[in-house]
Amino acid sequence: MTQGHIVPSASASFTARLHIDTTKNSLVNVVQAVADGDGMVAAMDTVRVDRSGTTQDITIYAHGDDHQKQLEQTLSQLEGVELLHLSDRTFLMHLGGKIEVSGKQPIRTREQLSMAYTPGVARVCEAIRDAPEKAWQLTIKRNTVAVVSDGTAVLGLGDIGPAAAMPVMEGKAQLFKDFAGVDAFPICLDTKDTDEIVRTVTQIAPAFGGINLEDISAPRCFEIEARLKELLDIPVFHDDQHGTAVCLVAAFLNAMKLVGKQPADLKLVVAGVGAAGTACTHMLLAAGVSNIIGCDRHGAVYVGRDGLNDAKAKYAAITNPHRESGTLSEVLTNADVFVGVSGPDLIGVSELQKMAKDPVVFAMANPHPEVRPELAYPHVAVMATGRSDYPNQINNVLCFPGIFKGALACQATDINEPMKLAAAHAIASTISDDCLSPDYIIPSVFDATVASSVAAAVQQAAIDSGVARRD
Repeated sequence: MTQGHIVPSASASFTARLHIDTTKNSLVNVVQAVADGDGMVAAMDTVRVDRSGTTQDITIYAHGDDHQKQLEQTLSQLEGVELLHLSDRTFLMHLGGKIEVSGKQPIRTREQLSMAYTPGVARVCEAIRDAPEKAWQLTIKRNTVAVVSDGTAVLGLGDIGPAAAMPVMEGKAQLFKDFAGVDAFPICLDTKDTDEIVRTVTQIAPAFGGINLEDISAPRCFEIEARLKELLDIPVFHDDQHGTAVCLVAAFLNAMKLVGKQPADLKLVVAGVGAAGTACTHMLLAAGVSNIIGCDRHGAVYVGRDGLNDAKAKYAAITNPHRESGTLSEVLTNADVFVGVSGPDLIGVSELQKMAKDPVVFAMANPHPEVRPELAYPHVAVMATGRSDYPNQINNVLCFPGIFKGALACQATDINEPMKLAAAHAIASTISDDCLSPDYIIPSVFDATVASSVAAAVQQAAIDSGVARRD
């Protein structure tokens, strides 16, 4: 994807403090220079005006680091303009981290200290010792999730290690709090050893009401999640798998309403059969789709194909009932739905034109989707991506805060398939049928009704499926 196809965004924005000699240049010329450089001026603030000119803080949206440097060079070379200072707004947001711990009750007197800590706290400790289930009422366990990663599969970055993964996990914790009122804490582990990760999470689990696994590479993530679910009596949820799947199915349900197709009648192709692709497939099967063909870099996955590892062999056993073979391009012939959880620019117009009437495309690779929306729009009935600058963003923040909110409320021991499917239906149902359109099949991440709707649906599904400790 060329830079010209990427929309400047706040994620790569910066504020430039400029002194402009108004006898040699004007503010209009500065704005024009930014526009000519494919940037976008988002805000301008006058710092001071004197006889030598004006000092301005100009906030500029760029495409990324390289584009920032280009725009910086453009500004510094303008006659009559002095670049005094440049601040990257995203880095400023992360200074000192994005979250903090604060007390719920003030401790300003000896009386308060004696209840919050010694000696009064001993009575609470003894109560939990005698009845361990009271930890759900008397500690942070009732509303706290551990966000656990080893930094091996960070979105768009890959294996960057635990320290570099912390900003992502902090962001996840902030989303838990801001969108659902759930307290979460980032825990990045300095090990890639599956046994050590399982052992560590098991040992810290008593402090938490749930475990959110994040950015752990496949296939280790499958084993880690499965073993933790078996060992722990609290929900364990790998969001890269199941959060993606829940949001995809929510969008899928609404897209099928628009095109008037039934899940059982579809041919659906999935590009990418790693963690997310496998989870999406399981949920689509649960939603009624029977003909799903998964593709990896070697083409269609089918029973008997040479070189399949254990995970792909299991995937083949539940998919591709007609054992279609061939490349991704070949198996897309007459497909009704394409789901991409792989990499950029995998398909083009020729593949879209081979699909069935009114095709639906979910190109969710981030930041660059499997097909550019600008290319796809003339050839598809519905288009969705993982990006925030196009309609129909498939974003996990629509589900994981509400899912954990509901699971914690009923002290669930698991987040099972009925709970995930209930979450997908809850997300889909926040858009009424008369409001559905090709550009609006999934709600905004800022829709305040989503988290509470998901939580209520998940809680009821937990009760109905027998994993809730508390009604």
